[in-house]
Amino acid sequence: MASALHNLSDYDFKSVPNAAGMKIGIVVSEWNNKVTGALLEGAVATLVKHGVREDDIHVQTVPGSFELIYGSALMVKQKAFDAIIAIGCVIRGDTPHFDYICEGTTQGLADLNKDADIPVIYGLLTTNDMDQAEARCGGFLGNKGDECAITAIKMVDFKRQLEKR
Repeated sequence: MASALHNLSDYDFKSVPNAAGMKIGIVVSEWNNKVTGALLEGAVATLVKHGVREDDIHVQTVPGSFELIYGSALMVKQKAFDAIIAIGCVIRGDTPHFDYICEGTTQGLADLNKDADIPVIYGLLTTNDMDQAEARCGGFLGNKGDECAITAIKMVDFKRQLEKR
């Protein structure tokens, strides 16, 4: 969680497993694309920095954040990836639509993560305004995309370690 005490892009480089050979699917929402595009760039750059080949990163877009559930589910069914990262951004407006989309997307991705054979990483920004979103997509609070990439790498490694037992 981003706060004054934690930058989303700060992590101990040594604590991240080597990601060479990992195949990562990324589903990214087109809605609020200024923000989601920056999150995607952060995720891809971080994955590559830790050893994932660009050819092993497959990006698909969906219209909005709610569609991240279906897009992620289809990628899981492909059985071609070690992890899926779902990237979206919902900014509060004047209607309860924000609450419904955030709650539905969060629950759908949580259910998929629980039931899937691979980790599905939650990269949905839910902010009160554009300033908060910009602070979390490469601004003073870092980039949530970086955090999602690190989480994907660590969860793939977690699964592989358990499978070795």
